[in-house]
Amino acid sequence: MNQDLPFSQACENNKSPILEKIREVLSDRQRLLEIGGGTGQHAVFFAEHLPHLVWQSSDVPGNVDSLNIRIANAQLPNLPQSIAVDVTDTQWNCQQFDAVFTANSFHIMSAAAVESFFEILPSHLESRAVLVVYGPFRYGGSFTTQSNERFDAWLKARDPLSGVRDFEWINGLAKAAGLELVDDLAMPAHNQLLIWSTVN
Repeated sequence: MNQDLPFSQACENNKSPILEKIREVLSDRQRLLEIGGGTGQHAVFFAEHLPHLVWQSSDVPGNVDSLNIRIANAQLPNLPQSIAVDVTDTQWNCQQFDAVFTANSFHIMSAAAVESFFEILPSHLESRAVLVVYGPFRYGGSFTTQSNERFDAWLKARDPLSGVRDFEWINGLAKAAGLELVDDLAMPAHNQLLIWSTVN
């Protein structure tokens, strides 16, 4: 591994299990928007293994340069330079896509930012698009594990606006955005992979 590249151990741990689950759902997709590309590890790994798919990564403006370090180093034809997308903006700096992916982002965003994401998302989805979301969630107001409860407390101590989100709330926002839940898959390390598709 190039030590100069940004690195996340969590991304390194979860990229293969995520790929195993998303390979089929993205098999007939052409253009995907990744929200919160972070270190770029997911973008490079998934673009390598899904060569039919243009993987357009993005992050908030202050993180784009760092994200692009790994993307530029990879030199993959289906992995363009990342773009700046702030989900709280009323207009995103991108066109439409037939897939959107985001990992470990909803618990970092504020609740208002998550709401904004789902409000703006439909204008960037083609018909028959899918939304894939990875991360920890609560169900029925309860944490699925004690480790997720501790993680939530750690998040809130760092930023009171962050925290593990309720699945029901997220699914309600998705429904209001014209999305229908297709799958809710249990993943390693007490995470979930949620998949929605547009109803039109």
